[in-house]
Amino acid sequence: MADLPSHLKRYVVEQDYSRYTPADHAVWRYILRQLRSFLSEHAHPCYIDGLKKTGISIDRIPSIDHISRHLEPFGWRAVPVSGFIPPAAFMELQSLGYLPIASDMRTLQHLMYTPAPDIVHEAAGHAPILVDEQFAAYLKAYAQVARKAIISHQDLAQYDAIRVLSDLKEHPESTPRQIADAEKRLDEVTKGITHVSEAARLGRMNWWTAEYGLIGPLNAPRIFGAGLLSSVGEARGCLRPEVRKIPLTVDCVEYAYDITEPQPQLFVTPAFENLSLVLEDLAKTMAFRKGGTDGLEKALAARTVNTIELDSGLQIGGTLVRWIAATAGAQPDGHRVAYLQFEGPAQLAWQGGELAGHGVKHHAHGFGTPLGYLKNHSPKPLTAFTDAELGALGARMGRTTELDFESGIRVRGGVAGWTRSASGELLIMTFTDCTVSLGDKVLFQPEWGAFDMAVGSKVASVYGGPADREAYGTTDDFHARTVPPKHRSPEEKRKFELFDLLLSIRESAVIDATKLDQAVRTFELEAPDEWLLKLEALELAERLPQAPAWKTRLRGELEAIGRHRAELGGAIEDGLKLVSVI
Repeated sequence: MADLPSHLKRYVVEQDYSRYTPADHAVWRYILRQLRSFLSEHAHPCYIDGLKKTGISIDRIPSIDHISRHLEPFGWRAVPVSGFIPPAAFMELQSLGYLPIASDMRTLQHLMYTPAPDIVHEAAGHAPILVDEQFAAYLKAYAQVARKAIISHQDLAQYDAIRVLSDLKEHPESTPRQIADAEKRLDEVTKGITHVSEAARLGRMNWWTAEYGLIGPLNAPRIFGAGLLSSVGEARGCLRPEVRKIPLTVDCVEYAYDITEPQPQLFVTPAFENLSLVLEDLAKTMAFRKGGTDGLEKALAARTVNTIELDSGLQIGGTLVRWIAATAGAQPDGHRVAYLQFEGPAQLAWQGGELAGHGVKHHAHGFGTPLGYLKNHSPKPLTAFTDAELGALGARMGRTTELDFESGIRVRGGVAGWTRSASGELLIMTFTDCTVSLGDKVLFQPEWGAFDMAVGSKVASVYGGPADREAYGTTDDFHARTVPPKHRSPEEKRKFELFDLLLSIRESAVIDATKLDQAVRTFELEAPDEWLLKLEALELAERLPQAPAWKTRLRGELEAIGRHRAELGGAIEDGLKLVSVI
């Protein structure tokens, strides 16, 4: 992780392996046994192969470092994170070849589904598919495109509300009132969303591919989405005929999804190679490709930090609050932008690196600049002017000059200097005692200080976040949070000891029948309703040369629990089906 930028390192946590209880390992084992059984037939063939190649075992929760070492031959590494991390950070990690894996483990109460990211979903769902070269290439390409997506302030509010709710639902000390308040907040935020941002559209594509994607023929697809691969219930349900199967095209981004409900339709890609083609179709519609007024309108609606890149290569990062259209001097490509105005803090950069003296401290209160061609000099852009040509305009160091743009904007002030790129393009001109005006409207006044004018003729690209994220610092994104440790009652700790006893028996070279008998007598006395202990004991009994006397009784007790507790009936039935599978 030494090569990770520091702004990403703050989301990485240590995987405290000691926090996993014996019950956690038992839950992991139950889920993985179910997944392996069902998905060996219904998942893409690379999934079962990927479990082995990524070092993911059935009996114990894996070490993320162990997974990372096994992913390296496939061009990936894994890093542990805690719960939700900012979408921009998640995508940037993936674009760099890092798979973020939530290190938390779902509880027995959330056996089949957890509202918070956990190691079952991330490790057993996402990691195995990365062994397929075409899918891995798609995921990195997707992350690169998603990093450019413009995210809105409404998206950020929704993500934050989802995170709060999921953490509360998973935490055993949360009260019903806290959960109800969080649900109400999420509902209010969701209803308040007024437009579908680029980030939301990318989120939908991710949902219908990497999370809930199907692959193969439309009438008999297989599963490759991690959301399905990490939930047997959802995996089974998605293949039923009542779930509509639609060929995957870029139109999938027009379909919203509800994370709390089964999906009424899923999308099927014929092959992993098709994912990259669909991604390209989406990228063509985005502001980072199109630029111009369309991109500016998206940034304006977002009210978040974005970057406007000019044709000179200069990158302006900040929150766009307005742009003025030119009413004269139409540019050849129709991108008629006369002036840009950002609220602070703002940043000026070139090729992703902040320009010296033009960071958020210098532009703390915002940034504004005219764009376009100088009057009587079109189609030669100002960025291509040499020092001699600037001098011919009267733009000499220490002298007052006037620059008249085709749009009608006039810049008048003393020339204090200019900045060129490494390849010679003029990027910034700095003026003192400067006035910028459009007709009788004043856009910049001398008392506001020095005026740094960005040089560019048109908006070439608009994309999410600052160009130099490291130098810009924290934006409107989430702050890193750590899911707090769970407090265990004496009764829970005793159950963990019983799970640990069964774990030690299983991992012995030979199953000790006497120890197993003692364990069964103990948990039948101390934890008679703990169905997973009974199931584990039955599985161990299958490895004994002679069936123990309690085997039939234990099975009957499990079946009775399943009949009387409807929420456990399916899980117990599924577990009993695999008792004899070693």
